[in-house]
Amino acid sequence: MAAAFPDFRLGTVLATSFTGTLSERRGDPVERIPVPHRLVDWLAVNGLAVDSCTTAQLDLARELREAIHAAATAAAIQEALPASAVQVINDRSARGRAAAILTPEGRRRWRLGSASRVEDALGVIAADAISVIAGERDGRLALCASPTCRAAFFDTSQSRSRRWCDMNTCGNRQKKARFNAGRRGSPGPAE
Repeated sequence: MAAAFPDFRLGTVLATSFTGTLSERRGDPVERIPVPHRLVDWLAVNGLAVDSCTTAQLDLARELREAIHAAATAAAIQEALPASAVQVINDRSARGRAAAILTPEGRRRWRLGSASRVEDALGVIAADAISVIAGERDGRLALCASPTCRAAFFDTSQSRSRRWCDMNTCGNRQKKARFNAGRRGSPGPAE
């Protein structure tokens, strides 16, 4: 029987969703792209289908993921962006050869290089990260309130006060823990 892979945690912002391919960074880390074909799967789900991925390309992707996470974390807490992270993001952005195209339905899609290369897809992700970190979008970068997660996410809620990277995972876990703690702390039925 083949080993099951953890589900992808998908969001609406490409760059921060990509950083979510490694979750629970401060707990028991969950790697969601442990092998090259899982990166191919993630890219396809996010509209960046590629033909294949090598181990070296997976390493480039993970390096970009960690650079985006480091830069987004610094931006969220209003610290200086790490120079090494900025360099990786800029390098991946410059090396990609993807083009934005408009569909007949009025949506933007990405056309990757003729060989559908992973590097082109990474260039799109890096460009998205640049847009988010540079503040070109309406929203704010924030860090998940879960002490084991601390994922960077892009908050587009009206109040810009979202606390969790994903309400269905981190938020739900925290609410459940608070509920259970409250039940343990309340007195039992009177006898």
